[in-house]
Amino acid sequence: MSEISYLRGDATAPHGTGVKIIAHVCNDAGRWGRGFVLALSRRWPEPEAAFRRWRRERADSGFGLGAVQLVQVGPYTWVANMIGQHGIRIGRTGPDPVRYEAIDTALAALGDKALELGASVHMPRIGCGLAGGRWERVEPLITERLTARDIAVTVYDAGAA
Repeated sequence: MSEISYLRGDATAPHGTGVKIIAHVCNDAGRWGRGFVLALSRRWPEPEAAFRRWRRERADSGFGLGAVQLVQVGPYTWVANMIGQHGIRIGRTGPDPVRYEAIDTALAALGDKALELGASVHMPRIGCGLAGGRWERVEPLITERLTARDIAVTVYDAGAA
């Protein structure tokens, strides 16, 4: 079993060699415009375009909580759009949009794809930004669904590398 590695740096510029999947949590409202997705969009247009198309075609595309969309952005680099947030936070009232069960489901599917590709997984602290999640609830899901399957995972905290 692997352990999660933690680095200070930019998850859109993952460290290491080989195939890499950059994973992040998206909302089921189809919104893309705040948080980590801005860094993704500055680097590559494909993840946003694919996400918007996926949402638009949701009746037939499988878009919904727990779903994962993999978008290839380079010869050895993929982005995993994982739906783990219900709606968006409008102000500070009401429940947080994070859905741990959906993140768990998405991570299980991501693990299958990572094993198929022989890929490592790279991410910010998913579900803990705009979604309002707590890392102490998300980290065990990553351990169970990825590192317990010997998938290398690196979590990046923003700041200089």
